[in-house]
Amino acid sequence: MLATFNSSWFKLLGIFTLNQTEVKAFPMRWFGFGFNAFGQICVHEELIKGVWSDAVNEVKVSTPTELDNQVDTSDCCLTTGYQIRASWSRRASLHLDGFVSNESCGKPMKESRGCKDAIVSESYLTLAFSDRLESWDLQKKEQTPSWSMKLKPHSSGPPVNLPLVPGGYIAMKPPLYRLLSPHLRAKSLALSAEHAILLTASGAVYTWGLGSHGQLGHGGLTSEEEPRAVEALWGMPMSCIATGGWHTVCVSDGGDLYVWGWNNSGQLGLPSQGLRKTLLQQSSQLAGAPCQDASTTPTEEPEEEKHEEVFISIQAFPALLDVTPSCEIRTVSCGCRHTAAVTTTGDLYTWGWGDYGQLGHQTFISSDEPQRVEFFREQQMRVVDVVCGAWNTFAAGVKEEVA
Repeated sequence: MLATFNSSWFKLLGIFTLNQTEVKAFPMRWFGFGFNAFGQICVHEELIKGVWSDAVNEVKVSTPTELDNQVDTSDCCLTTGYQIRASWSRRASLHLDGFVSNESCGKPMKESRGCKDAIVSESYLTLAFSDRLESWDLQKKEQTPSWSMKLKPHSSGPPVNLPLVPGGYIAMKPPLYRLLSPHLRAKSLALSAEHAILLTASGAVYTWGLGSHGQLGHGGLTSEEEPRAVEALWGMPMSCIATGGWHTVCVSDGGDLYVWGWNNSGQLGLPSQGLRKTLLQQSSQLAGAPCQDASTTPTEEPEEEKHEEVFISIQAFPALLDVTPSCEIRTVSCGCRHTAAVTTTGDLYTWGWGDYGQLGHQTFISSDEPQRVEFFREQQMRVVDVVCGAWNTFAAGVKEEVA
């Protein structure tokens, strides 16, 4: 039972699923970068040596580092195929065999045997099986789930796609089970701590929850208790959705990326005044010069050359973001204040808050412009998936075939 496992296991949870045919054809390698205070990235000592000089920097991983997937198979036989999901302090794997395993101690969770899907928050782990749902309270050492629900066979409908469940969805805090109208025909759902975005079978987008930072995309800052259609996207079918702390993104069927919500750290990929001020102050300090008031325009600039840049603090309507002039986006994920997107050509782009190295550019600099993570190009790898924790990023890559 859960009480028999090391308590540190619960500090490193996260999860998901993978098609076995895809694993055999495209052996994926997962890499992590960003916040590592709980060992989510499991950086090897030999990789740390000579790179980081103090304990503080060991919390930060700015270079994509391959995850250690050494699994203790003494109790069961696990395949190498797996995927990742993460919360702020948790990261784990869901193997093809239907086991959730902790990456630090390598022991599979016996209660997860036969698991088809899973989601995790800081407080709860929810497992989906073919016949039931189980939620475990991660703050307690109980030997039984804190909540469970029986499921009918999937023969008459699609399988469970957490956090969606029959008749509703699993929330991040109690009450865990929330109802959804069947008229929405929900296909997928993304949750933040305070708002939600839903994608319907027809490609329409609905949002609800807290709207104080424009994260609902309805043009205002008001909250919504019930799902409300994002009218600005009406008639443009979407294929992928994601949500961060106070921002939301989605990808259209044609590969266009739409963003809205809070942009204080440049997480929308739009010009951020707050971020520009911070970068200017940092550059002034590094140069050894007095920190100039970033809100003023340099007096030495000729009057005729002055121009006022438009900054976006809150984007309350969906805005089309051109990551590059010609690329199409295949999938996207959001951290608390950063965003990561994978193109159809296998490139990974990141932007937003980068203080923990979660942008993967081998720096701790934030950016309000999408930038390609060159590491994967240098390793001749094509990125096929990306999953963001609150302050870190996990990307899956496959080796490019050499003609």
